[in-house]
Order: sequence, then structure tokens, then C-alpha cells
Amino acid sequence: MATITSIEDLRVLAKARVPRMFYDYADSGSWTESTYRANESDFQKIKLRQRVAVDMRNRTLAATMVGQPVSMPMALAPTGLTGMQHADGEILAARAANKAGIPFTLSTMSICSLEDIAEATGKPFWFQLYVMRDREFAANLIDRARKAGCSALVLTLDLQILGQRHKDIKNGLSAPPKPTLTNLINLATKWRWCLAMAGTKRRSFGNIVGHAKGVDDMSSLSSWTAEQFDPALNWDDVQWIKDRWGGKLILKGILDAEDAELAVKSGADALIVSNHGGRQLDGAMSSIEALPDIAKAVGDRIEVHMDGGIRTGQDIIKAVALGAKGTYVGRAFLYGLGALGEEGVTMAIEIIRKELDITMALCGLRDIAAVDRNILVGGGPA
Repeated sequence: MATITSIEDLRVLAKARVPRMFYDYADSGSWTESTYRANESDFQKIKLRQRVAVDMRNRTLAATMVGQPVSMPMALAPTGLTGMQHADGEILAARAANKAGIPFTLSTMSICSLEDIAEATGKPFWFQLYVMRDREFAANLIDRARKAGCSALVLTLDLQILGQRHKDIKNGLSAPPKPTLTNLINLATKWRWCLAMAGTKRRSFGNIVGHAKGVDDMSSLSSWTAEQFDPALNWDDVQWIKDRWGGKLILKGILDAEDAELAVKSGADALIVSNHGGRQLDGAMSSIEALPDIAKAVGDRIEVHMDGGIRTGQDIIKAVALGAKGTYVGRAFLYGLGALGEEGVTMAIEIIRKELDITMALCGLRDIAAVDRNILVGGGPA
């Protein structure tokens, strides 16, 4: 195996080792994928100011996100089907995040359950909530998250209906994969993945099967999820969730300054500037393009975070310079997970950490708290 020095190296290895439908699930967007591509490419348009002959010793990336100390302003993003990138994927990613001193966020649509993560790690983590029509189930999820020791709840607001994701439709995405001829041929080339999956019992949606009414197997789960995402979700529901949860609340999926104002009024602790990784409204702004206006509008009243397109530590420092107090990495850690399991997630985090640290130093700073628009050529985008 060639020496791995970048997230791109991990991506290439993951593509070779993960079954096609799950690799495509992680590495794709909706419709034409224009927003998915812009999330990454718009970072590259922002240029950094190199500074020289400054004291670069004793650097620190330490920060806080919603009052919690983090070793750098980054969390692992909630990603569905993580346990299909690698067996027990959510557990492995949570362990890697704990070692790195950053938050791990478990998705509602995870393979490993809330209880699995709590038992396997014994440490607090964050939980991402989708609100379903079955409000009793949603309430129980919130209560389970509290019992599992979750220290923040991340409420996703931009998935009331599912974006048109062509690759998932063509691949017949399911967990576990259906035994079609195409799938079996592809799986035959992914022996590492198959061997690892044979050693775990976690192959379905652990937060849902056995917990939602009438969902005891995969045949009922597919119809349940199609029916359960709630198009009626609104700001009154946010208040209900805030009251039920009673802890730190982060709102994910804000891409417009008007919605950011509503997020402030909701009393949430933070918002995430996000377009769902380009997997919902194709043609929407990239997250990094939307960030400056939102940070300017509400950044003094609510903690502003962002996700989407982060592949390097340089992307993180650019987001921080434009007003983000925290960032979330999804695909980058999934590539590491699919490539090398827990070791790969650790590698992805450390690659990003090193890039962030070196970039900060070459921009003439020693403390991530001092990063602002002054490190960007021309002060960055307006």
C-alpha cells in the first residue's frame, strides 16, 4: 500500500474497498451534483496570506464548540449508514474522535445504535435527530440520547423530503445490500469488507429497528422511512424539541440569513451552515459561500458552525476566518473509515490537524482563536 499523505489518498483506497452502493452514497450529491462540487471547489477560490519571520512556537488549535472543549474546531459530522462503510463503523469513528479530543456525532440513520456507542465508548457524544411523523418515536429518540449520555443534540432541518439522489436510486441502496446479481458480483471484489461484516450483527438501522412501532425487519423499515420523514416540520417543532431535550441544541441545515434569524429566535445554542453535503437542493449556494453573510448577520448572537466540502485543514482555517466557530467533517472521515477502519479515521483526523496547524503557522499565527479575515487575501469574499 502506498504511503498515505492526504484525504484524497484515503478516498482512492476507500473506493477500492467499499461496495459501490455505499461508496457512492458517501461520495455523491443530488441531481447534477453542482452544489456537491461547489462545496469543495469554492474553498479553493479563497486565497491565504503568507506571512514570514514571525515566532511560530507554542501553537495551539484548542477551541470550544457549544461550550465543550475541543482539541481543534472540528467535529465528525453525522453521516447515515456509516456502519456500511466498514463493519461497526460508528463505533470505530467514535473511538477515533475520542482519542483526538473532538466530538463524534451519531446520525439517526446509523447502523450502530445510540446504546451501542454508549456501551462501546463510555464517553459523551453528540446525536443528530431527524423528526419523523411518529412524534412518540422522535420523543423516545431524544430520551434515549439523553440516557446514552449525549452532550448535544443536532437537529437537522433540511431533510423534510429527500433530495433526488440519482446514484442511490440506480444502485438500489439498502442496508444490508439486496442479494442481486450486480451486488453479488461487486461484493465478490470487496473481500475485506465482507469479512468484517461477517463478524458483526449490526447490519441494519440500529436506532430504528426494534424501536419504532411495526419495524422489526428490513421489509418494514424501507416503507417506514419513506412514510416517516415529516414535511410539516416547522419552528414550533423546534421549540418542542428544545423543551424535551433540555440540553445543548444545534440546528443543522441553515443556508439563508432569514432562517439564521429564526434560528436565533428559537433559542438554539448554535447553527450549522449546511446544504446537507450537496445532497438536497442542487443549485443551492455552497456552504462556504453562504457562511460570511450568516456569520455577519447573527454571529454575535448565536454560535455559527459550518459543514460541506471540507477536505483539508486549510478548508477549516478558511471557514474559521469567515466566522465559523466550529466545523464538521463527514466525507473525509468516511474515506478513512472505508479505507482502513478506525486507523483510517484517526489518520484522516491527523492529516487535517497537521494541515490546519502548518497553515496557521505559515499565515503568521500561533492560536486558532486569533484567526480572522486578516489571513485571507483581500479579506476574503464579501
